[in-house]
Amino acid sequence: MKKLLVTGVSGFLGWHLAQLAQGEWDVYGTYLAHGANISNTKLSKVDLTNFVELKQLFQEIQPDAVIHTAAQSSPNFCQANPEICYPINVTASHNLAGLCADAGIPCVFTSSDNVFDGLNPPYRETDAVCPINYYGEQKVLAEEGMQARYPATAICRMPLMFGAATPTAKSFIQPFIEILRTEKELKLFTDEIRTTVSATTAAKGLLMALGKVQGYLHLGGKERISRYEIGCLLIEVLQLPTTGIQPCKQQDFTMAAPRPPDVSLDSSWAFSIGYAPLSVREELEILQHKL
Repeated sequence: MKKLLVTGVSGFLGWHLAQLAQGEWDVYGTYLAHGANISNTKLSKVDLTNFVELKQLFQEIQPDAVIHTAAQSSPNFCQANPEICYPINVTASHNLAGLCADAGIPCVFTSSDNVFDGLNPPYRETDAVCPINYYGEQKVLAEEGMQARYPATAICRMPLMFGAATPTAKSFIQPFIEILRTEKELKLFTDEIRTTVSATTAAKGLLMALGKVQGYLHLGGKERISRYEIGCLLIEVLQLPTTGIQPCKQQDFTMAAPRPPDVSLDSSWAFSIGYAPLSVREELEILQHKL
């Protein structure tokens, strides 16, 4: 089988991606801080911000394709520590594109819906980027640099993702579930809208993009949904207590990173080439025994 290198394989999306790719690919994965035993995946501890280490990894593995999921993806952390996040979010991404260009192999990059300001949704691939936080800005810089170094790179803009917890990572819904089960108060935004998908669905989209897509691709879901609506679905599907959930607005909280209100992605092109996300309810029903 051909070799697929997944960066950030101990992260939430990277872990799901490695699971899904097995069978079609000989999967290699990188991690830094959080090692995990992933069956049928060959793991390497690598500092992706160190070009010498990165180049050596390529020489040792000689991958046939790369999917780059590694990032510092917390907007609040990135807002408070942009200089810490820049090397992994931007520099490492540029270097990976360069190495893929040298090898002439498919390269897929996981960008974010946070490259948009949330004022004119839904966003298509051709819409101008306009980030309002440092995380979004760094994703834009990564996109632009990777495209410049290797135009064949598939830049996949990802939505908010959920799913079962992995050995080293959780999605945003795990804390929701824990709070709801204990009947403590859970305030969720009604005015922050995303095109949410499961990590498994997102991983299917990334694998679909390999060798098929060059340039930008949006991998959002088919419905626009708020965090509050997701909380209500969790209550229904998992039969959780309703006592704790409370609707609120973004303006009710002060956060380190400004949050765009509605970064819904128009993923029509992805749908036309085989990307087929289920509804959030359908995804939760499939996952309910793992949550």
